[in-house]
Amino acid sequence: MKEPRETDLLLQNAKNIHMIGIGGAGMFPIAEILHEKGYALTGSDNNETDTLKRVRALGIPVTLGHAPENVEGSDLIIYSAAIMKDNPELVAAAKRRIPMMERALALGAITRKYDHVIGVCGTHGKTTVASMLTQILMEGGQDPTAVIGGRLPLIDGNGRAGTGELMVCEACEFVDTFLQLSPDMAVILNIDEDHMEYFKTLDNLISSFRKFARMAKTVIVNGEDRNSLEAVKGMEAKTVTFGLSDSNDFYAANIVPGVKTAGEFDFMHKGESLCHVILSVPGAHNIANAVAAGAAAFLSGAKPEQIARSLASFKGAGRRFEILGSPNRITIADDYAHHPAELDVTLRAAMKMGYRRVFAVFQPFTYSRTAMLLEDFAQVLAQADQVVLSEIMGSREINTYGIKTTDLCEKIPGAVWFPTFEEIAEYVVNEAAPGDLVITLGCGDIYKAAKLILKKLQQMQDQAIAFEDPA
Repeated sequence: MKEPRETDLLLQNAKNIHMIGIGGAGMFPIAEILHEKGYALTGSDNNETDTLKRVRALGIPVTLGHAPENVEGSDLIIYSAAIMKDNPELVAAAKRRIPMMERALALGAITRKYDHVIGVCGTHGKTTVASMLTQILMEGGQDPTAVIGGRLPLIDGNGRAGTGELMVCEACEFVDTFLQLSPDMAVILNIDEDHMEYFKTLDNLISSFRKFARMAKTVIVNGEDRNSLEAVKGMEAKTVTFGLSDSNDFYAANIVPGVKTAGEFDFMHKGESLCHVILSVPGAHNIANAVAAGAAAFLSGAKPEQIARSLASFKGAGRRFEILGSPNRITIADDYAHHPAELDVTLRAAMKMGYRRVFAVFQPFTYSRTAMLLEDFAQVLAQADQVVLSEIMGSREINTYGIKTTDLCEKIPGAVWFPTFEEIAEYVVNEAAPGDLVITLGCGDIYKAAKLILKKLQQMQDQAIAFEDPA
């Protein structure tokens, strides 16, 4: 096992753990692993979500709302980075002198319990690649532990506790949280300007990825992304490149594009065809994601034929162009895209899929990102046939920027905005027609709007059927 850090002892010595913000995408997989490892867990969160339902399904008691009494009986508190310092549970824990760990420290401590940790990092694509990789390794019989930022349908969750020494870990750069991890293999998908309220400059962002890569023995890097290559320049660790051209160590050849899929390709390694891959997930960017996942899996012992089978059966991670239904022949999809570059690849894929019209229903996330990238958001969203905007979800931030949804709406021709999801759903069901695609976009709770739209359309379809066939 790896050399522990001082804070790791907090987790090692704990038995009863309370998790503040347990329903968060980053907290839930940690809860799944700790629960599987035998810790007694409780949790709290402010909002009722589908994730919170899955937490309760594990038998973990959850309190809706934060209160001092929630920490009673705990010998360790793990809290989400989104939790404010004046949170009543943090304040109560401090008064009772209960040890506390931020989520990144807890995840870091977990990674040091495994001999082969694959840390998947990058501004975009982390969840998809971590999900693909986990599925390949699981179906190949390697039984990995996994921490994923979205739900993997294969396990119906964000994380799992495996029995071996192999771990797949989504590594997020936000406020340098990934530097708390101990990766043996680092996968760098791309580096794009994001979280600039923290990093300030692109050079600082690249420097953080460089620090992460230097902790690993092997680095798999996007050979076609300039910033990623800058991050690994002069690296002592074994460096392997992936991409779409044969200048990389692992690459896709003989690509046959699809319409509603990414198509198919030959998965190549240094001029040799390892296997032929047929993808089910849409968007050409997923070919690069598949190559990255395949490279990490191959270097971790997966057989080429298993890589091909698992990538063919991979239907996407939760909230990654997830098709929710098609009542009245109107397709409803949901996607986590929240950065202009992510919106761009998602919408470009959607616009090529043969739908009559594409409705982009977008929830801006954080005031800082919306303000700093306002022009970029407007430009990429404008490629949709109809743009519908919600209020900005501020999350951990106070709106010191004075930014409003109307500022973005005014820059997109024909765009509309509504303050509530109910109003968004009413607008969409009245405007959408058979053959259209409605895709909700954002990393907040915009998926609730997608479910409202789906429910309303389903009710309309059921009423129409009942009218046609009263018997």
